Amino acid sequence: MFDPVMAETRFGYGLSPRIAAPESIGVMLAGLKGRDAMADRFPIETFESFGPREAERIRLRRITRGRAEGDVEAADAALRDLKEQTRRDALKWLRQDMLRRVRTQTGFRERLVAFWADHFTAMGKGAVINMATGPYVEEAIRPHVGGRFEDMLIAASVHPLMLHYLDQNASIGPNSRRAQKKGGARGLNENLAREILELHTLGVDGPYTQTDVRQLAELLTGLKWAPLKGAVFLEGVVEPGAEEVLGKTYGPDGGVEAIHAALRDLARHPATARHIAWKLAVHFVSDTPDPDMVTLMTRAYLDTGGDLTAVYKVLLSHPSAWAADAGNFKRPITFVSSTLRALDLPVRWAEAWKPARVGRHFFRPLLRMGQRWQRPAGPDGWAEEDAAWITPQGMAARMQWALGLPEMMGDRMPDPREFVAAALGPTPPQRVVFAAEAAENRREGVALVLMSPAFQKV
Repeated sequence: MFDPVMAETRFGYGLSPRIAAPESIGVMLAGLKGRDAMADRFPIETFESFGPREAERIRLRRITRGRAEGDVEAADAALRDLKEQTRRDALKWLRQDMLRRVRTQTGFRERLVAFWADHFTAMGKGAVINMATGPYVEEAIRPHVGGRFEDMLIAASVHPLMLHYLDQNASIGPNSRRAQKKGGARGLNENLAREILELHTLGVDGPYTQTDVRQLAELLTGLKWAPLKGAVFLEGVVEPGAEEVLGKTYGPDGGVEAIHAALRDLARHPATARHIAWKLAVHFVSDTPDPDMVTLMTRAYLDTGGDLTAVYKVLLSHPSAWAADAGNFKRPITFVSSTLRALDLPVRWAEAWKPARVGRHFFRPLLRMGQRWQRPAGPDGWAEEDAAWITPQGMAARMQWALGLPEMMGDRMPDPREFVAAALGPTPPQRVVFAAEAAENRREGVALVLMSPAFQKV
């Protein structure tokens, strides 16, 4: 059942001529618990470090708009510099993320980071905070992929970027002290509560009602993020009294502890277990996963209180996960990452690239393929269905990028006849072997291998 080639291609970022594939499921799971070597080697800024950038943007903007004292011209120049430096840093983090995938010995870990970052999609809305997704993932997602789901749910739900993205700062309890001072003005925002219930825990068909959404929204009202102060809990905007979510009462005093308690209960709900099991199975195995696998994963989740490693073990141990006819079509980012890994992109080269070159080789090609880096269309993240990615425009963009690889790799472009095995394993399809051998040059031969169905599918 276990296949080391499939372990890297279906559950990681593909084969590497430099790094051996894992020898067992146990090795794959152990890679989730050990030292995070890739985060150490290719660091990405955390949000704790990033946050002051947004605070500085606000300070400078106040000066430029005449709301605070200061040199307007100097503040305007500093604001442009801040935006440009943050943009350049974000491209550097894109490069770091790609290098993690190229050099990791624990490909399953990197795939899980991407999966959970998508599950808990959060993006900035503004010139500087737009670039904060990488720092958010580094802080709220990456440390928890091998732990308990409830810990990641709390970390993501109350994270400053999530509060910003889902407009939590605009949420005010209708009967709060602040609302009363404004003559009973109503400003309850249900975005965060709705996405927690619909996307992050119970699922769109989960056992909740609009009343549960509103009650959870009222419970969350005190959560705010003020860039100049950091994460805060404002008692003055909290809806007074107890709130009831899925039949359980929280409060009446509310507060952060009550919010955490509600999130933990949601994380432990059977509907959440089923939703998470199904999403993992769809992402890693098939758009239509084996119901038995989903059932067993759900049971493991409930039996262990949401221990994600236990759920992954069931996923990796089920025969259908290793079926040759299973697997999904690669998303653009997975396609690019697995290509770089198969080509063994030299770290020293990539680390020397200026932001403009990172944009040329990675950011803009991904955009043309249909997957803008860390910017899905909405809070539900990227589509899982293969049909979303198999489009004429997307495939043409993949081919264009594959044919342009010599600009990136130079004289390190491999012989296509050898690259077949490096990219697809020791027993590649004969049609791909024939195409590689018949290619007129290395550029076309490598591109033919990369565009083959065998490489495009995980």
